[in-house]
Amino acid sequence: MLDNNLKQQLQTYLQNLKSPVELITVSDNSAKANELSALAADIASLSDHVSQVEAGDTFSQERKPTLIVRSVATGSLIRFSGIPMGHEFTSLVLALLHSGGHPMKLDDEVIEQIRNLDGEYRFETYVSLSCQNCPDVVQALNMMTVLNPKISNVMIDGALFQEEVSERNIMAVPSVYLNGELFVQGRTSIEEILNKLDTGASARQAEKLAQKETFDMLVVGGGPAGASAAIYAARKGINTGLVASRFGGQVQDTLAIENFISVKATEGPKLAAHLEEHVRDYDVDIMQNQSVVAIKGTDQAGGLTEVTLENGAVLKSRSVLLATGARWREMNVPGEQEYRGKGVAYCPHCDGPLFKGKKVAVIGGGNSGIEAAIDLAGITEHVTVLEFSDVLRADEVLQKKARSMGNIDIIMQAQTTEVLGDGSKVNGLAYTDRTTGENHTLELAGIFVQIGLVPNTEFLKGQGDQADALELTPRGEIVVGRRGETSLPGVFAAGDVTDSPYKQIIIAMGDGANAALGAFDYLIRTPVVGEVTEEEAEAEPV
Repeated sequence: MLDNNLKQQLQTYLQNLKSPVELITVSDNSAKANELSALAADIASLSDHVSQVEAGDTFSQERKPTLIVRSVATGSLIRFSGIPMGHEFTSLVLALLHSGGHPMKLDDEVIEQIRNLDGEYRFETYVSLSCQNCPDVVQALNMMTVLNPKISNVMIDGALFQEEVSERNIMAVPSVYLNGELFVQGRTSIEEILNKLDTGASARQAEKLAQKETFDMLVVGGGPAGASAAIYAARKGINTGLVASRFGGQVQDTLAIENFISVKATEGPKLAAHLEEHVRDYDVDIMQNQSVVAIKGTDQAGGLTEVTLENGAVLKSRSVLLATGARWREMNVPGEQEYRGKGVAYCPHCDGPLFKGKKVAVIGGGNSGIEAAIDLAGITEHVTVLEFSDVLRADEVLQKKARSMGNIDIIMQAQTTEVLGDGSKVNGLAYTDRTTGENHTLELAGIFVQIGLVPNTEFLKGQGDQADALELTPRGEIVVGRRGETSLPGVFAAGDVTDSPYKQIIIAMGDGANAALGAFDYLIRTPVVGEVTEEEAEAEPV
C-alpha cells in the first residue's frame, strides 16, 4: 500500500510514539477490506509500538471495512471507515501519534475544556478523500476522542459508503453528525465545535479578550495579506495582534497552486499551515476563530480604533489593518440557498466525489470554472459549463483540455435563472439563452458555482458614521492609497478585500507588507490623541 518514500517518512514519525497502539481491522473480505489490511500491515511493520489485530465479536457492528486505532494505555478508539489515504492519510498519522502519547498542538485551556465536557457525544464525519477541508474536522474530533472517553468519532469515506450517503442525502463534505443528527457542514475548527457544545465558552472568551491592552497594530484577517502584515509589524517591535476566523482564508479552499514564485507547486492547506507557522515565530497575539462585526474609527489622527467581535468583546488599537479577503460569489437565484449543501456546491475538489457517475453543471467559464469542469469530468457522467458571456475567460490551455474531453459541454451566453429540486436535493437547473431569450432546463444532480469573488466587507456597512465613512467601491472593495491607507485615519487595508485589480496570493502578500509598513510609518509620525509631544512640552511655559 505504501511506497518506500512514504514508509521512511512514516517510520520517522512513529519514533515519537511513547506507548503501544493497536490497529484493529474490521473486514468483510472485499477488495477494499484487503487493501485496508495491507495498509495496517505496512504501518505495523514500521514500529515495535504498533501491532495489527483482527477485529473480534466486540466490533461486529462496525462498518466494513473499518480501521480502528486503539490506545493500549487509555483504551481510546479512533475509527476510519474506508481507507484513510489521500488527504486523510495525515489524519491517520496523527491518530497514531496522539493515541501513542505524542503531545497535541492544542492550548492547555482547550484541552481542559474538552476534558470537562459532560454527556455522550457520538460523531460521524462523512468525507471525500480528495477534500482538503475534511482533515481539519476529522483531526479535531479525533483529538477530542483521545482526550475524553465520552466522545467518539468515525471518519466515513462517502464514496465507499454510497448507501449511507444516499439515505442521509449527503451532498457536501465534510458533513458531521452528532448522535444521529446533522451537527455541522463544511470546514469547522475545534474551537467552533467546542463553542457549539459548551454554551458558556463564547462568554468566557469575550471576557478574556476584553481585558487585552491597546494594540499598536491590530490585523483583521489571517490569509496571505494578514499573515504578511502581522509578520512585518511584529518585526518592527510593536505590540501586534491578529484576529481571524481561520488562518489561510480562501487559500484553504485552493487545491493546486502553481504560480507562487520560487515554489513550483503546492496546495492551499499546506501553504496556509506555513503561513500560520511563520506568524507564530513572532510575538503576535493571535486570536483565532473570531469574527469582526463592527469597526469604530476616528476622524482624528492619533485616535484609537475600536474593533467589535461577534462575541461582544471590543479590542482597541492605534492602527488597524483590514485583510478580510473575499469569498465565492453566489448566483443569487431562486433555489440556491434552499439547496446549498444539497446539490449546490462551491468546492469541486471537496464535493465532486459525491457525484460520481452523475450529471453536473459548472457555473462560470473562467479559470476556476474550466478547471472544475476538467476535474469533475474524470468523476461524473457528464459536465455542462454555463458561461454568461460570449467569451470564455479561462486560459487557452485549459479551454483546449476541456474541449478535448468527451463528456464536457460548454454553453455560452447562458444566464442561470433557478436551481430546481425535489425538496430534498437538486434535480435540475433553469437557464435563459441570452441571445434568443429562450428558456431551457437541464436535468442534473449537482451545480458547482465558480463565478468569482465577493469582498468580505459586510461588517463595514451600516455600523455608524465612522464605519460608513470608509470609502468602498461599488463592488464593496475597500479603496486604498499607495501605502495601503484608507479614508479613515489609522485604518489600513490589504489583499483581496481592497480595490487591488489583481486577486493573487503573491500580490496579497506584497499588499500586506506594504500596508504594514504604511501603518508603521503612520504610528511613528502620529502621536496618540491627548499625548503631549516633546516639541509641545518644550514650548510650554515653566
